[in-house]
Parts: sequence; C-alpha cells; structure tokens
Amino acid sequence: MRLLVGPISAVGRLAGRADHVLSLISPDAEAPALTQPRTLLRFNDIAEQREGLIAPSAAMVETILTLRETPTLLIHCFAGVSRSTAAAYVLACAKRPAGEEQALATQLRSLSPEATPNVLMVALADVILDRGGAMTRAIAGIGRGVDAYEGAVIDWRLD
Repeated sequence: MRLLVGPISAVGRLAGRADHVLSLISPDAEAPALTQPRTLLRFNDIAEQREGLIAPSAAMVETILTLRETPTLLIHCFAGVSRSTAAAYVLACAKRPAGEEQALATQLRSLSPEATPNVLMVALADVILDRGGAMTRAIAGIGRGVDAYEGAVIDWRLD
C-alpha cells in the first residue's frame, strides 16, 4: 500500500497518481472536484466533543479502515497536518502487526516534521484495532509537529 498524504492544495497534482481519494474535510468546506473514486468524510479537526462541531467518530474511523487494501490512496484534509496524518497512521497500524505502533509513529514523524495527528481519531482506532493504548501512547510520544500552515506531501510506502 502506498499513502500519499497532504493538504487540499495538493489534491489537483496528486489525484492522478491515486487509485482512490480519502477527503477529510470540515462540514462546510468545499470538496475538490475529482474524477477518481472518493470517500468523503466531513468532520471538524477537534480532539474532543465540542458543542456545535462534528467530532470524528468510530464509524468514520471504520470507514477509513475499509480502504486499507487500496493500492495507492491519496489522503487529504485542509492543511495536511492533523486529520490526514491521523488517517495515514491508522492505516499504517492496520497494515502492520501489533507492537509496531511506536516505530510507525517515528516513521511518520521522519516523513513529516509538521504531522500532528488528530488524537481522537488515533484513540478511536486504537480501540477498534485492539491495540491497548499503544497507538495513543506512540502518537503522544512523538509530540506536536512543527508549526506550519500546510504540511508537506508525504509519500509513505507500507509494503
């Protein structure tokens, strides 16, 4: 599996390289026009429930996990820093056996100094994948990424 991860501004130049696109955008954001198959999930980039906002849910994480056999998946959010990197990390953990969570988090950090994966998405996946808190601890261990308006595009090969 190959994950292309980035901001919405990179979708136009990356979409042609993907078999499927995962769009993780805010409820009121405009989704980029695509010709590729797409899964569109609309939620706010928040780490806990907040009145008036839509938090990521277990059902949304389950939907993300259905894409784990996609040969080349483009994952984007608005900035390519939080929701998209969380989805990439979740899929990486799903593809690898338990015990590799920290190594995958470290690899994500090396690929993207800006990555600050959405901790609620990671926590939900941690439960769904029965990782006993290992995913959550691994992401906490790499800490917040460097401040950036947008993350750089990540090309992460998991095979």
